[in-house]
Amino acid sequence: MLPVVSTPHRVHEDAMALLIGTLFVAMGVVLFRHAGLLTGGTAGLAFLIHYATGWNFSLVFFVINLPFYGLAWQRMGPAFAIKTFLAVGLLAVLAQWVPQWIEIGQLSTGFAAIAGGLLTGTGMLMLFRHRASLGGFNVLVLYLQERFGWRAGKLQMAMDCSIVLAAFAVVDLERIGWSVLGAVVLNLTLAINHRPGRYMAV
Repeated sequence: MLPVVSTPHRVHEDAMALLIGTLFVAMGVVLFRHAGLLTGGTAGLAFLIHYATGWNFSLVFFVINLPFYGLAWQRMGPAFAIKTFLAVGLLAVLAQWVPQWIEIGQLSTGFAAIAGGLLTGTGMLMLFRHRASLGGFNVLVLYLQERFGWRAGKLQMAMDCSIVLAAFAVVDLERIGWSVLGAVVLNLTLAINHRPGRYMAV
């Protein structure tokens, strides 16, 4: 059996992955927003602020992520930080533009939760495989794990649960339930397809 050789992604391959990945996530975000649902991470926090105040989701999402780029640079390196900044910027722009390109006449909340989770998870998977992310809590928990030894998975879960609890102030119980389903679908998509040894990206 021949050994698997990992070759670095070229610049144009990274660029295509950033564009396609953020477009997929933006489509998921549009479905979530149209159905009044939430998700985890800084996107979930941006949804909370958007629902509570009416402020522009894209602008809130971009601003929330600003404090995390220094950690990304320190923890994951300059290339990761730069690609993450570009991915966050692209998502902010696309989440604003996509609703102007398509019109949703009718949308089942259950479908929005499942399809939104699948699209968001697939888009994030593309970004991860090209050493980029959507910033925010992912970078923070990795830093805290390295700095203090706290478990990243438990920290991420605690932060996401805090967002869901806070959502009771602005979203009804039914939509919170559908949001949890969307989050489960999203994380299953990542868990099944983003395992060490299945894919090597440098």
